[in-house]
Amino acid sequence: MCQVDEAYHDDLEQETISIVSKKCVKCKETIAVVAIRAGDQYCRDCFEQYFLHKFRATLGKNRVIFPGEKVLLAVSGGPSSSSMLRQVQEGLSQNAHKKLRFVPGIVYIDEGGALNRSMEERRQTVAKLKDIFIATGFPFHIVPLEEVLDVPGSVLATAPSSSQTQASSDKASVDRFVCNNSCTCLTPAQQQHETSSPYVEESQTQLLQQLLDSSKTVTAKAELVSMYRQHLLVHTARCEGYSKLMFGDNCTRLAVKLLISISLGRGAQLAQDTSFSDSRYGDIISLRPMRNYSAKEIAYYNHIFNVPSVFTPNLHTKSKEKASIQCLTESFVTKLQVDFPSTVSTIYRTSEKLQTTCKSSSSANPCDRCLLCMCSLDTAVENASAFQSTLISERLCQTKCVGDNSASFPRRNTELRGPSTQCCSKGKGEYCDRPMEDRGCFSGVRVPHTTDIRGLLCYSCQLTIKDMSSVDCLPQYILSEAQIRQRRSRMREEISDFLLD
Repeated sequence: MCQVDEAYHDDLEQETISIVSKKCVKCKETIAVVAIRAGDQYCRDCFEQYFLHKFRATLGKNRVIFPGEKVLLAVSGGPSSSSMLRQVQEGLSQNAHKKLRFVPGIVYIDEGGALNRSMEERRQTVAKLKDIFIATGFPFHIVPLEEVLDVPGSVLATAPSSSQTQASSDKASVDRFVCNNSCTCLTPAQQQHETSSPYVEESQTQLLQQLLDSSKTVTAKAELVSMYRQHLLVHTARCEGYSKLMFGDNCTRLAVKLLISISLGRGAQLAQDTSFSDSRYGDIISLRPMRNYSAKEIAYYNHIFNVPSVFTPNLHTKSKEKASIQCLTESFVTKLQVDFPSTVSTIYRTSEKLQTTCKSSSSANPCDRCLLCMCSLDTAVENASAFQSTLISERLCQTKCVGDNSASFPRRNTELRGPSTQCCSKGKGEYCDRPMEDRGCFSGVRVPHTTDIRGLLCYSCQLTIKDMSSVDCLPQYILSEAQIRQRRSRMREEISDFLLD
């Protein structure tokens, strides 16, 4: 029986189980140093082999890179892209069991101008990255984001891909690659080649900041920066002769991106935004070989094998949790992952099963693709769809009372338009009685008018442009492409009676 006054002075004994004593699940001999998941413990050597094998298996299973092909690695300096760079180095080394047979290059987009960083801070970041790039021996290109203002309109045009031709002559490509001595046979001094802008004018930085400041929300600004970065990467790849772009998006990042895309109305483009390969630009194919790695695995690998990385701030650095949809979604997924470790893998595996009902962007008519993200337009739907209902509701909300002559809807469209040709105008701010699309008005006074660019955008990009004060702040190559597509559309309507279906 328990005594009320009985005192227990002896300490309770606890049985401790040492985690260090667990053996590696692969070799069954060495003590494990890494625990990726419950029951998945690896020693140092087995973890390195596991990590490298997963990278090569992802490339080998998809078979989209051919021998001797030039591949541009988009490195931001973060843990994931730095780990991707190390995997390519290991795959091209002389000691590799099955060497990679493509010719790599590195590109870094300096986004310091969009973050109001000083030139000294930007130079310090670039200097650290240069040391890492030089150590690899690969040619590298450092491009400031300000160069997006000088990008030609051809970046928004697709070129035919030569993948089918290369696939048919795979054996010939291997023989030619071996005979020409791949880049791994060259010394690092011979391989190094730098292409960068040594100086960025302050006026260009101010123009870029004005362009981004036209966005009213951080969500829209982040989307614009992402699109401009993508356009600049494609332009750099085409100018330097690369046919593939390799990104370091990991499993955790793609899971967050999936929910962000759904929140931003990019449901029709999910398959292209999260898949292994993306061929929306035709000749330049984007690849995501790190998509099977979680952020935890990458962090363990970089720590154990001393993979160098450089922290580069972005728009969401030191921002509040509810500053944007991107920040809120990332915070939601990461916090949920702490209590439910299978959250990221569940979201990621769901994204692998998604397919789009739209036709491929690479084979679509240029006028049927979005002007910004270059995906197939998802706005060509029936009149009874939810999208058309949203447009009708928006028009009703923007329309003022009937007695007010300054109707807001036509003027609202004018604010969201880019330069083209307009019907005549009798005076300042006063339009003629004929509709703007009516070609029967032959007034002697002609003024440039604005063409609605919202019809050239997908639903998500329309929401992004809606948060801008004026589309005139967009880069000139986008406005020029909008004019070209509008003229082609009008020309096609004029000669439609003479065309065969």
